[in-house]
Amino acid sequence: MDRVTLRKHMEENPDAKLRDLVMKLLYDEIVSLRIAPGTKLNVNQMASNLGVSRTPVAEAIGSLAEIGFVVSHPGQTGSFVLDLSITDMIDLYRVRSAIESEAAAICATTAEEATVRELTMLADAYQDSVLRRDIRGMRETDMPFHRLIIDATRNVYIIQAYEQILPKLTMYQSSMIEFVGQAANEANPWLSSVAYNHTSVVSAIRMRMPELARQSMGEHVSTSLNFTSLSDVGTDPFRSLQH
Repeated sequence: MDRVTLRKHMEENPDAKLRDLVMKLLYDEIVSLRIAPGTKLNVNQMASNLGVSRTPVAEAIGSLAEIGFVVSHPGQTGSFVLDLSITDMIDLYRVRSAIESEAAAICATTAEEATVRELTMLADAYQDSVLRRDIRGMRETDMPFHRLIIDATRNVYIIQAYEQILPKLTMYQSSMIEFVGQAANEANPWLSSVAYNHTSVVSAIRMRMPELARQSMGEHVSTSLNFTSLSDVGTDPFRSLQH
């Protein structure tokens, strides 16, 4: 978080309240893991970095607490970024699998050729990024691939359900991408599958095979979960992301 980025947002949104702009900055930092899970938020430091008073920062943190991305801990002062856990990830990915598998099946039936071409391009770029351990490239192609499949369904209920889980999902997918980039995970047995899952999904969509698309997406979600689960020798793969 820095004052240059805040100033840019202020110029682009001249009527927006400062607290809302600070909240957007903080939200983006959290879901992308630039502020690590479990981090204690220092209001004074953030206010200084942004060149604003404490008030809009404190209000932004309060708003994020209302939607569950900032929490307090018994016996400790201050506010903390929500922790990630493998148990929570399992619960979330069960829901994710249901939504995205159905979306992939619908896409295989209704997606326009332009959408299929874009999905193919994103899948190829993602595969290349994984093989090169290009974290930035993975970030730029992973979630856009999934979002395009969701939007291509044109089903308002699928889109709304997906948007409910999207912020937390983005955090977990960001963590998986971080794990892919870590040398310690070269021996992870699920690593090779991570690179090719998007290609398998889009191949089924391109062949207009809805059941295969549903199956491929379900396997992809399972692979992401399994890879993350085995990304640390201990029981908590997310501890390596914490400061």
